[in-house]
Amino acid sequence: MLIVVSTLLSIGVASLSNGVALLLRKEESVIAVVNMVLLPLIFLSSAFLQQNLAPQWIQDIARYNPANWAIEAGRTALSSNATAHTVLTHTLYLLVFAVVCTWLATRAFRSYQRSV
Repeated sequence: MLIVVSTLLSIGVASLSNGVALLLRKEESVIAVVNMVLLPLIFLSSAFLQQNLAPQWIQDIARYNPANWAIEAGRTALSSNATAHTVLTHTLYLLVFAVVCTWLATRAFRSYQRSV
């Protein structure tokens, strides 16, 4: 399950990164945008701090955070009291995230093709 959720998260982030690269066409800008998006996603997830210890606003953001979905699905799958509902729900969210990001990257590629 860890491989599945990490693959889905990687597909989504890579697609988003490729789409941004096709639109911006500058390496420095892509690096800046990707860092500006990924670092807050990681720090506003439950990777470093338990959700029940975080302030309410971080808990609210983490609820819609793809990095947190992958972390929660992986932790739940490895725990002794794993529930299939939680793992499958977060995996489905990641699948939707990956599909949407891939669709956006495809649209960016088509836009790039028309401009060349």
